[in-house]
Amino acid sequence: MNHREYIHFLNLIEKLKCNTRHSWTSSGRQESVAEHSWRLAVMAMLCADEYPDLDINKVIKMCLIHDFGEAITGDVPSFFKTEAHEADEQNAIKTLVSPLPDKYKTEFLALFEEINELKTDEAKLCKALDNMEALISHNEADISTWLPLEYEENLTYGQKNSEWSEWTQKLKETIKQDSLDKIKKEGK
Repeated sequence: MNHREYIHFLNLIEKLKCNTRHSWTSSGRQESVAEHSWRLAVMAMLCADEYPDLDINKVIKMCLIHDFGEAITGDVPSFFKTEAHEADEQNAIKTLVSPLPDKYKTEFLALFEEINELKTDEAKLCKALDNMEALISHNEADISTWLPLEYEENLTYGQKNSEWSEWTQKLKETIKQDSLDKIKKEGK
């Protein structure tokens, strides 16, 4: 990849730093998609010892690229996302990686397909952590940023995706308890 192509792609994904998510930070500002993906990758790094048989580098790559499509589509919260939104994001991913050299384009598209199929343990870990990162973010944010439906969502979101491993199940339970404690503390 020449320097111009390299910079061009970085310019495309820079929108992930600009596009915000529904989540808010503890300092009271909306979180960017890039911040979510970065912390998700850190989460994968930090649980590597729990999954010695997994290719954690692959999981980290999945975490870093899983929301690339949102550079074009922006973020749609999971509780509002439709099949049409999913299709738009899939098309955006193809558009976004199209200028990349075949080596990267092929690798990224294969990773996206693996994430979507959820057949490998690496994809399952990425998806479970993705769900858990959103919940942790909500727990860190002021409860005034929560929509009414999030009081239930923060207790149930990601349950199915966390069930594939004992470690992610326990993480989900811990986060759920944090949510319950936050709701109780706020008298909601």
